[in-house]
Amino acid sequence: MSSVDASSQSTAGTPPVRAGEVKLEVVVMPVSDVDRAKEFYASLGWRLDADIAAGDDFRIVQLTPPGSGCSIQFGTNLTSATPGSAQGMYLIVPDIEAARDELLARGVKVSGVFHEGTPGARFHDAGRVAGPPADGSSYGSFAAFSDPDGNGWLLQEIKTRLPGR
Repeated sequence: MSSVDASSQSTAGTPPVRAGEVKLEVVVMPVSDVDRAKEFYASLGWRLDADIAAGDDFRIVQLTPPGSGCSIQFGTNLTSATPGSAQGMYLIVPDIEAARDELLARGVKVSGVFHEGTPGARFHDAGRVAGPPADGSSYGSFAAFSDPDGNGWLLQEIKTRLPGR
């Protein structure tokens, strides 16, 4: 059994992952048309990190939203999940109106800004109240959109993070 020195720098000069640390790096998205999904996410301004194929039976595409430490992957023979079944994935933004306007300018159909009238309404149309919360608090404003397969995304406005984040 070998050990790993978790304190050394990586060859790319980036800080290493420390013992006990866990970082979400990639979310696998189920899609029906890899090229269409690639075009959609690239049109959002997401960085293309990889597009690797091994014959006709395997392909992996990875894109990363601007400023994000987490990427998405989709492709051929990556997941058995049904296309469109990934729901409730959050994209955190400092200004929800500006983020929504940018999506609209890129041709994405996105909901109006809303807040929850009932707990959990961010995940369902029922119980959503139009506009931001009256107190303008962080974590309370949302907008929703989907990719061409129906995988669902939530924009969430966070101006000030909770302590410990």
